[in-house]
Amino acid sequence: MPAHPTAIIDPAAQVDVTAEIGPFCVIGPEVRIGARTRLMANLYIEGPTEIGEDNVFFPYSTVGVASQDLKYKGERAFTRIGNRNRIREFVTIHRGTAGGGLETTIGDDCLLMTYAHVAHDCHIGNHVILGNSVGLAGHVTVQDWADISPFAGVHQFCRIGRHAFVGPYSVIKQDVMPYSLTSYQPEVQVFGANSIGLTRRGFEKPVIESLQTALRLLTRAGLNTTQALERIRAEVPPCAELDELLGFIESSERGVIKG
Repeated sequence: MPAHPTAIIDPAAQVDVTAEIGPFCVIGPEVRIGARTRLMANLYIEGPTEIGEDNVFFPYSTVGVASQDLKYKGERAFTRIGNRNRIREFVTIHRGTAGGGLETTIGDDCLLMTYAHVAHDCHIGNHVILGNSVGLAGHVTVQDWADISPFAGVHQFCRIGRHAFVGPYSVIKQDVMPYSLTSYQPEVQVFGANSIGLTRRGFEKPVIESLQTALRLLTRAGLNTTQALERIRAEVPPCAELDELLGFIESSERGVIKG
């Protein structure tokens, strides 16, 4: 599909013939855009950036631009975006830095709503939702199926676990446990398992009940983390998801939010 005549595409860019490049898009060198990806209008994309297939970029987003990290000195760093993502208006996605592995990555089937910011060296999994004006500081990892509500902010080096739900306006300074519902009311804390989201995604009731019990022991039983983990292993029916939750907690470097 021919690009709009007002688009500016560097001759070194590699754009699939089926991609749609709308008016006033600017595509720099070392940008690769896959089949059937659509850039609606007024996008700015710098390289080195790799964008997969069947993505839709709404107007006024910027992708692959230099990090805001003051330590960034122009080193060659990358942005990699998978397939079937929807990137809404005014989203900003920054490339990596030497201090974080030199790349920022986004998986497949994600929705980044308006004004979301993905800073340098972030790694976003598959089926992730970032609500309006969500801000991810550098070095943040968001695992598959996580849902972060509007106006939430995530501190550097934090992890958001799989299938976690983060409520609006939350300020995340520690890791968010997988499968949890973590929100701000009046401070950031865990409100049990993300049972509605897990039910919608087909998780069986015994699995959800095990996760709910484990999260209550962690957050409502008056136990420290070590004591809670001991009781969970002794009392809660095991499942793969529970093992994942416990492994996530034990591997946390910043600690996990409990409330």
